[in-house]
Amino acid sequence: MPCDSAFGHNVILTLFLQSAPSSSLVGLLPILLIFAIFYFLLFLPMQRQRKQQQMMLAGLQNGNTVVTSGGIVGTVVAIEGDDTLVLRVKPDNVKIQVTRSSISSVVSGEGKK
Repeated sequence: MPCDSAFGHNVILTLFLQSAPSSSLVGLLPILLIFAIFYFLLFLPMQRQRKQQQMMLAGLQNGNTVVTSGGIVGTVVAIEGDDTLVLRVKPDNVKIQVTRSSISSVVSGEGKK
């Protein structure tokens, strides 16, 4: 009888060891799930925001009122080259030259009085 019990334990141990690779895949499942959550909650929205920012910068035209990353509000009066803009800043109509990448947003005309 003791031989049968030891034999039974060996069979169970052998079956457990054979199933170990599939259990390691089950162990990786939570990690893969966490990466998927990070992708959908962090990386995908950042990619969308970056794409919208690039579209906004590509669509800048003379007459657009913009806000720079430094908080300066001005009107685009000239587009020089691919990456330089000239802004007119009120109240003294000072003209400043900024890079296109420093524009953080375009101000809509609805909020102005």
